[in-house]
Amino acid sequence: MKLKFSLLVFLFTITSGFSQQYQLSPNAEISVLTIGPGASLNDAFGHNAFRVKDNDLGIDAIYGYGQYDFDAPNFYLKFAQGKLEYLISKHNFADIYYHYTSYNRSIDEQVLNFSAKEKQNLFNYLENNYKPENRRYIYDFFYDNCATRIRDVTEKATSRKIDYNLPEGFKHKTFRTLIHDHVGLNTWGSFGIDIALGSVIDVEATTSEHMFLPIYIHEFFANAKLDSSQKLVKDSSNLYEKKEDITSFDSLFSPLIIIGLLGLGILFITYKDYKNNKRTKWLDSIIFGTTGIVGIVLLLLWFATDHSATAYNFNLLWAFPLNILIVSQLLKPTIKNWVKRYIKFLIIMLALLTFHWISGIQVFAIGLIPLLIAIFIRFIFLSKYLNKN
Repeated sequence: MKLKFSLLVFLFTITSGFSQQYQLSPNAEISVLTIGPGASLNDAFGHNAFRVKDNDLGIDAIYGYGQYDFDAPNFYLKFAQGKLEYLISKHNFADIYYHYTSYNRSIDEQVLNFSAKEKQNLFNYLENNYKPENRRYIYDFFYDNCATRIRDVTEKATSRKIDYNLPEGFKHKTFRTLIHDHVGLNTWGSFGIDIALGSVIDVEATTSEHMFLPIYIHEFFANAKLDSSQKLVKDSSNLYEKKEDITSFDSLFSPLIIIGLLGLGILFITYKDYKNNKRTKWLDSIIFGTTGIVGIVLLLLWFATDHSATAYNFNLLWAFPLNILIVSQLLKPTIKNWVKRYIKFLIIMLALLTFHWISGIQVFAIGLIPLLIAIFIRFIFLSKYLNKN
């Protein structure tokens, strides 16, 4: 009987300990960490996380959003469809510090100017969000990511209004420009993004929408006020400064160089075909086959996924999905009249693409310029050659 009673007391003590919510001490601090960009495209935009530090309770934890769940069923398919669930993570500060410094990524910290109640609210929210049944959420690169969650959770933790005062000389930018600021114009990362994402990201982002990027969480928090009186951030510090990297020669293999050489090759073959009054069929098959496949992928990204940024993609004006059906026609000895008319239609589509670019409806990858010029001239040659022969 005594043994049973002792066991019941032990079990009660254990379950009570797990169910009890930590009450932060008066000396607790909650801060926002801003991690600088990394070397890969996945890390190019940086990262944000909350740090909860309470020396009295022995707590120094990092809560971050946007962790992959590689154990999720059909991981890659859901990722492509925009239906992948991401997780909130929780780690010891020492582990996070070691991880990011080992990858030479800067770490800045901003201590929030919150009352004890607001700190407890934010901590309770994070702890509740970290529970297994609450950890998952559908990620969106622009509207629900590691940075926007920092903004949203901070606002939920306080009843006071947060006024984001813009830094001096600040100018609003489009979503695409904000991306280019981080990955550059003439990089393969930028090239892929500019082809995959549609004109919906060529609109000007609001002040709040700028905070999909961690750097703007840091900048806007630094200037923010609580109820237009107190500063949101009471103390800022740099925990680790990135060391300068050795200059690389990536520009030699940039899209503009590689695609430029490809464009020159198309123009050279087209010139030889013109001089010899013939047509290189394999070249036309590659052009129409490749642009057709790219167009099908873009069409699927637009209509068959939940990605919000792949809609209204006018790259379809040069990567036309129906091009894939023309390949077999171009290999035949006799070309039908409807194919000739179709090529004229493609020339008009390229002219329309130019209008979209100049008017700002959609900005296209700068690396595409040599290819677009080359296939435009190739299509003009094909149109004249087929009509003549």
